[in-house]
Amino acid sequence: MKTIIIPTDFSPAADNAVNYGVDMALAIDASVVLLHVYNIPIALGDVPVALLSVDELKSAAETNIAQLKKNLEHVTSGKLKIYAETRLGNIVDELEEMTKNIHPFAVVMGTTGMSAVERTLFGSNTLTAIKHLTCPVICVPKGKEYGNGVQKIGLACDFKEVVETTPVAEIKEFVKEFHAQLFVLNVDYDNRQFNAETPQQSALLHTVLEEVHPEYHFITHKDIENGINDFAETHNLDLLIAIPKKHKLLDGLFRKSSTKQLVFESHVPVMCVHE
Repeated sequence: MKTIIIPTDFSPAADNAVNYGVDMALAIDASVVLLHVYNIPIALGDVPVALLSVDELKSAAETNIAQLKKNLEHVTSGKLKIYAETRLGNIVDELEEMTKNIHPFAVVMGTTGMSAVERTLFGSNTLTAIKHLTCPVICVPKGKEYGNGVQKIGLACDFKEVVETTPVAEIKEFVKEFHAQLFVLNVDYDNRQFNAETPQQSALLHTVLEEVHPEYHFITHKDIENGINDFAETHNLDLLIAIPKKHKLLDGLFRKSSTKQLVFESHVPVMCVHE
């Protein structure tokens, strides 16, 4: 059975991601694993002091996750298998261990606001998860609902080493699972990204994705992320797929800062899946 893992810290952004992930699970007949990872808060000073005991933290975590699980079971009328787990440790480390054991369909995480403080506190976990997890990670924007599902998927592509770097199996699985239409998006301006290999790489991508009948769009825009976001909004895309290139955290298709902007500012959920 397919499984969706949803980490939560019980914040509004996490609650939004939980609702999105639960609705997705219902749509594709998957189960849900709620994961809350807590750590010991330390008061910094001449001598670091733990503000709460491990027992207190564990008790609060278990109470909160149990209440969340109960609420979700109520609103889904028992139609969804929901599992809940709390762990002491680092969120990304615990997620990485869990995904190796479960092999989930996806991990669904929330993204939060635009301010530097919000990105530092919340965004670092999301970006680190994208870097380290080998399974698909779906980043859900604040306030985004699952709604009518995933009917239109955009794949951002730079037409470079497509055979070696495109996670074809995962892309096909998502398109088929949701019976979605796939749009391959390439953003360029004054042919700055075009080179002698581009036509051949484009043809190779068409070959490996031919089974899911993608529609190709070549977007002219000075800013890659803005070009993608504009297309996503005007064409009502439900999901964007980005591919972090090996050894370069989100720096293959986009500049590192551009991909952060795509993940944190997009009004459409962004799914990052490794080559």
